[in-house]
Amino acid sequence: MKTFTTSREIAVSKETVFAAFKNPEILAKWWGPAGFTNTFSEFDFKKAGKWIFTMHGPDGKNYPNESVFMEIIPDEKIVIRHIVQPIFTLTVRISEAENGSVVHWEQEFDNEEVAKNVAHIVIPSNEQNLDRLTAIVCQ
Repeated sequence: MKTFTTSREIAVSKETVFAAFKNPEILAKWWGPAGFTNTFSEFDFKKAGKWIFTMHGPDGKNYPNESVFMEIIPDEKIVIRHIVQPIFTLTVRISEAENGSVVHWEQEFDNEEVAKNVAHIVIPSNEQNLDRLTAIVCQ
């Protein structure tokens, strides 16, 4: 297994959820697992645009990240290609729900062995990421 998926219903509109990805000031506040903060050095939210940032862990370590936006469909879909190790593609789909939106999160690693080795981190981290997104957009 090299793909991890999770979904979350959030009591806000698709537009509000999408705005939390599109706006770097908002995104920096919620991106990553619990306890992490972010410093963005480049954020070009368009197809083929780069996103370069450092995640600062609660352990005091810095984790450099570099990604490219592969596809953006406003209020519906964002595909992010993480181009430094570990290599993966994150596809976020946002759909309408009776009481707001559903965010479907699919993270597919290129290498099955890498996915196996990071599963114990990725699975809870993806849930924490959605917890943080929910907290920001439902304020």
